[in-house]
Amino acid sequence: MSAFLDAVVVGSGHNALVSAAYLAREGWSVEVLEKDTVLGGAVSTVERFPGYKVDRGSSAHLMIRHSGIIEELGLGAHGLRYIDCDPWAFAPPAPGTDGPGIVFHRDLDATWRSIERACGTKDADAYRRFVAVWSERSRHVMKAFSTPPTGSNLIGAFGGLATARGNSELSRQFLAPGDALLDEYFDNEALKAALAWFGAQSGPPMSEPGTAPMVGFAALMHILPPGRAVGGSGALSAALASRMAVDGATVALGDGVTSIRRNSNHWTVTTESGREVHARKVIAGCHILTTLDLLGNGGFDRTTLDHWRRKIRVGPGIGAVLRLATSALPSYRGDATTRESTSGLQLLVSDRAHLRTAHGAALAGELPPRPAVLGMSFSGIDPTIAPAGRHQVTLWSQWQPYRLSGHRDWASVAEAEADRIVGEMEAFAPGFADSVLDRFIQTPRDIESELGMIGGNVMHVEMSLDQMMLWRPLPELSGHRVPGADGLYLTGASTHPGGGVSGASGRSAARIALSDSRRGKASQWMRRSSRS
Repeated sequence: MSAFLDAVVVGSGHNALVSAAYLAREGWSVEVLEKDTVLGGAVSTVERFPGYKVDRGSSAHLMIRHSGIIEELGLGAHGLRYIDCDPWAFAPPAPGTDGPGIVFHRDLDATWRSIERACGTKDADAYRRFVAVWSERSRHVMKAFSTPPTGSNLIGAFGGLATARGNSELSRQFLAPGDALLDEYFDNEALKAALAWFGAQSGPPMSEPGTAPMVGFAALMHILPPGRAVGGSGALSAALASRMAVDGATVALGDGVTSIRRNSNHWTVTTESGREVHARKVIAGCHILTTLDLLGNGGFDRTTLDHWRRKIRVGPGIGAVLRLATSALPSYRGDATTRESTSGLQLLVSDRAHLRTAHGAALAGELPPRPAVLGMSFSGIDPTIAPAGRHQVTLWSQWQPYRLSGHRDWASVAEAEADRIVGEMEAFAPGFADSVLDRFIQTPRDIESELGMIGGNVMHVEMSLDQMMLWRPLPELSGHRVPGADGLYLTGASTHPGGGVSGASGRSAARIALSDSRRGKASQWMRRSSRS
């Protein structure tokens, strides 16, 4: 038998790479095993069209910029550089109207002025109050995200927060639907729709309980906005891989794991090629349902695995994506400059009814009556991702069902649905359709097959209240561990704090593994000392 590695990391999503980087930094021998031939999972960039660097999944990075991980791992020295998305969002005027759009700058005063022009002084003042309250609360949420979701950690993270009416009122506000929070602060529906659409990027509709903090995250953008990694989202994964290599970790691509088996004192990880890798610890960074399958293939009790599997909700699917090569940036109605309207998230909704009907349709397996679309065009601030004189635009349509009703499949409707998604951008930015030179469609089925995101859910499992914090993905699996599988640790979007580019679960899993190893060594020393 070959010598044991200290750890095998299954999957190469950014959280898995973060785990590997932290372990390698401590001198552990680490190998990352990845089925895909592209590193980074959903945080990766490829050439979809000649000369274009196109993201396969995420495009803007927010939470990891607030986490401290970039600084702790020194990723700047490994080529990672961010450009601030400032303004961080733009909500254009509704189709057929000529009013000003809403520009969300990092600078709160500039945002106030834009809201005042578009919505009136009352809502502009309300937005300032909203930011004052929810920026502090969002800092505490980020603190809760940075550690495993134990009771003591959560109490510590939210300690010090209060309202004039006490903790009962504070908890009520955190557990409220995002829509209720918006109705409490604002009158203008276009402003409420823009913020609801921002909050809904976490997955759930803002009518669900517990989504108020997802809306409240908008306040955090005035502290540090989303960042665009120069060269594409995959630049983060490349920097992590570079850091790992310096510390001696290795990566094997194109040879997926087929089973994870616990032996008496170590783990054996078997790959598609028949290779067996032996390690004292395993970090599973793939989808939680994939991890359960791998454990089952390795002999773990299938009754227990089936019990867990049945309780985990993946959901009906979140969205579909269009990756476009274009001859120009979108040109929106309103008085915003091109830079103001295209440097960040383009929130192409004017009322919340648009969002609600899209979500309701997805639950029924239907295409949305009208696609709800988020636009991104980062070639405007990072020209390295497109040929000279050309641009790249991403259109994200939410919600799109994974399973279509009747006997339809995505292969038969993808092109027509892509036309409708482009049509939504055309309605807000006339002339856009004529600028499209090429397009690549990612349906929910494509997202699943290419990125391993079961059900096409980019958050892995639903980000609803019952599957967040100490309940993600289930209470018994929420501590980044699997009961009965000592030495196996969970990371990735299936675990706390959930989807999005944060790296937090990767760091948490690595810290737990390191702590367990130190305790194990201390216990061995104590036993030897007692015998001597």
